[in-house]
Amino acid sequence: MSSNRTDQTMKPATAAKKLGVYLPATPAGFQEGVVTRSELNALQADPPQWLQTLRAEGPHPRPVVAAKLGISIAGLARGGVTDALTTAQIEALKTDLPDWLQQERATQADVRKEAVRVKEKQEKQEQQEREQREQQEKRDKPTRPSRPSRPSRSSAPRRRS
Repeated sequence: MSSNRTDQTMKPATAAKKLGVYLPATPAGFQEGVVTRSELNALQADPPQWLQTLRAEGPHPRPVVAAKLGISIAGLARGGVTDALTTAQIEALKTDLPDWLQQERATQADVRKEAVRVKEKQEKQEQQEREQREQQEKRDKPTRPSRPSRPSRSSAPRRRS
């Protein structure tokens, strides 16, 4: 029995997000149609020139801008960056290093340190809980009482009838 399986489709905005590009900068044909999963895979495997150019030069969507600057998306908003930026604009920000960007990078570094601390604390707690369970299981494990030994049949005298 063969199935007429249709390829999963997605909106252009979803495909652009998965490709890491700014939708308004993509070609009109990409923005107006639907993208199938196989088309998306083909774009990722062998990107056309327009996609290569967008990834290299931008404009980039906010998540990409935030990642390139080493800050959060909320940090971009606090810094007043609400639009997509090109690679040149991102590099200029890195060079100028305004106060807000320095502050957001410091905040992001603190957030990462705290995440590591919390993760290590959780791992330590989980390890302690595992050890406690193992110790409890050893204590609760019933020990088999030793049976009195039986004389073997071969050594017992036989009764004849």
